[in-house]
Amino acid sequence: MKQKSSKPPIPSFSDLRASPMLMLGFGFGSGLAKKMPGTVGTLLGLLLFIPVVMWSEWAAWLVLLVGTLFGSMICGRASEQLGVHDHGGIVWDEFVGIWLVVMFLPEQNLIFWVLAFILFRLFDIWKPWPIRWIDQHVDGGFGIMLDDILAALYAIAVVWLYYIWVV
Repeated sequence: MKQKSSKPPIPSFSDLRASPMLMLGFGFGSGLAKKMPGTVGTLLGLLLFIPVVMWSEWAAWLVLLVGTLFGSMICGRASEQLGVHDHGGIVWDEFVGIWLVVMFLPEQNLIFWVLAFILFRLFDIWKPWPIRWIDQHVDGGFGIMLDDILAALYAIAVVWLYYIWVV
């Protein structure tokens, strides 16, 4: 792995191939994006999940459940391997966050998928209370996952308010 002065180590794609936890944690390589890895990871997570949710709601719930249950382990182990808590390239939490928003959309269509993406990224970046506090005070893989799950809940609430008041 390459490491520059005080910046967190950036694994190579070869490092990801050698470690299943890094491969999953870095969202199949999407977390290696030089700019906005969280946004790139969220976009890939959305694009991978849409066909699943359109094919079978049960399969989508299963993917979300398994992704969430194993997410703390995936994020925690990837973080440990890099020696950095919540490395910016770890995007499994973004995968699970966007999947959660998509599962609670009032309708499965392009408009709501775009709205889900924008709102989830907004809350994940902005981190309104208590998301920022959790991000700063809850350690390990659970902490990495929890702030994105809360960002997803904020996004879901706004989507539904939009649906109730506007649509």
